[in-house]
Amino acid sequence: MTSRKLIGGAALIGALAILAITTTALATPGSGVTSTLFAVGTFEDLEAKTLTPDWQARIKTKGATDVHILENRIAPGGTFGWHSHPGPSIVVVKSGALTLYSGDDPTCTPHVIAAGSGFVDDGGDVHVVRNNGTVETVVYVTSLVPKGAARRIDEPAPATCPA
Repeated sequence: MTSRKLIGGAALIGALAILAITTTALATPGSGVTSTLFAVGTFEDLEAKTLTPDWQARIKTKGATDVHILENRIAPGGTFGWHSHPGPSIVVVKSGALTLYSGDDPTCTPHVIAAGSGFVDDGGDVHVVRNNGTVETVVYVTSLVPKGAARRIDEPAPATCPA
């Protein structure tokens, strides 16, 4: 191997290390959140379908999938920090309320999700979820991600929504 290739390879590794350190430094950590992982199961291709005259549901994945089921407890003033997911999550608010901000919303409009309701995070979008209330919020989450992938990816606060 030539010294030019060695230097080029070393430069590439150095650049990747700087990118990783910079991304970690810009990430917005969570606080006031306690997560309990109930279970993780791995499935090969997932496919489920229910069709009735009044209702239908479909779930389909291609490739091995990890399914995570967890409970999050968020103290008043708590935040998950800006993050994304590599796959979809179904989120149900059991008690309290959450405030959701989307990184691609130029108006940074808060969306409040009250107890007894929820939302679907499609995955791939940068967002932050907070408890802006005065009581603890309890949330149940079911996430589908590619096998072996991290369920959550820390992200920097977007310029369009530093909330």
